[in-house]
Amino acid sequence: MTARAFAPAKINLALHVTGRRADGYHLLDSIVVFADVGDTVTASPAAEWSLTMDGPFAAGLDTSGDNLVLRAARVMGGAPAALHLDKRLPLASGIGGGSGDAAATLRVLGALDGRALPNDAAAALGADVPVCLAGRPARMRGIGERLDPLPELPQAALCLVNPGIAVPTPAVFSALDRRDGTPLPDLRAWRDADDLAAWLGTCRNDLEPPALGIAPQIGAALAALRATPRCRIARMSGSGATCFALYPTRPEAEQAAAAIRRDRPDWWVVAANMLR
Repeated sequence: MTARAFAPAKINLALHVTGRRADGYHLLDSIVVFADVGDTVTASPAAEWSLTMDGPFAAGLDTSGDNLVLRAARVMGGAPAALHLDKRLPLASGIGGGSGDAAATLRVLGALDGRALPNDAAAALGADVPVCLAGRPARMRGIGERLDPLPELPQAALCLVNPGIAVPTPAVFSALDRRDGTPLPDLRAWRDADDLAAWLGTCRNDLEPPALGIAPQIGAALAALRATPRCRIARMSGSGATCFALYPTRPEAEQAAAAIRRDRPDWWVVAANMLR
């Protein structure tokens, strides 16, 4: 048999850095949602572990033991499997590609033969892996281990834009001016996409200013999104360089994506539904 697991793009609609632990890990307060675009991991029984890849962004990855898919497989343990990654999300892009792939690997191996997920396996693989493994919209706090459900999200769509650059997360955190920001404002029920965007306007992504200093192309991506009709808010996701804009409907997001793609065919641009 073959099992398959989807690894959706993870979007930080807001991300506040609220402190730093003695061990150097930053404390976050973030709103995380997922989009209906992403990578796919498949697994089938095999005599020994192996990993193959394809997809538009597979060339940037290796299949050595340090790959997050194989690291997740080692954490999961059990009988070996042949793993395959269809890599459709850009690398080092702030939308949880590697973390999502690790979470999908844990899920797909569990689905393959019912093997149990080891305790704390997700957190051991990376701060974003627990929320990706849960796969539901969440408020993520601490270093990623504290997950709380969000109020019901309104229907909305996203346009995702990456200007073709990889931004190393450690460099962005190192460039932070301050690490003691305020937490998110109180969460509430959002009536529609406009109401959600208005609330998000009272929030921020504390990693956006340092990322802009490292990669000014992020500013061009944000400007392109903000120039599209019906864009309700545009912001960088995670540590960048992928940016998103929020729209009330999928057709509006698709129109925005088509317009940006015409002007910048060298960028990664997709329209997506925000999963609820």
